[in-house]
Amino acid sequence: MIELPYSLIIEATNDPNFFGFYSPDLEGFSGVWHSVEDCLYKAKGGMCEHVGLLKEQGLPIPPENPYPTVVIQNEKEFKQVA
Repeated sequence: MIELPYSLIIEATNDPNFFGFYSPDLEGFSGVWHSVEDCLYKAKGGMCEHVGLLKEQGLPIPPENPYPTVVIQNEKEFKQVA
């Protein structure tokens, strides 16, 4: 079982050696690692560290998600607007 306090989205990038991740529940939290497994492992500790930093800075902390999800998807492509 994967126990995370917030939902997590992991995205495959154009580079097969890297995956990006972020939490839609925890603004400003993101990272990049070499595998889906690494992203899950790093996200668990990283979320706790991120919340700790928010506390130190006196910023609002979102409530933990009682039903967090983990989504693995392809990276969304952004088209540049002229």
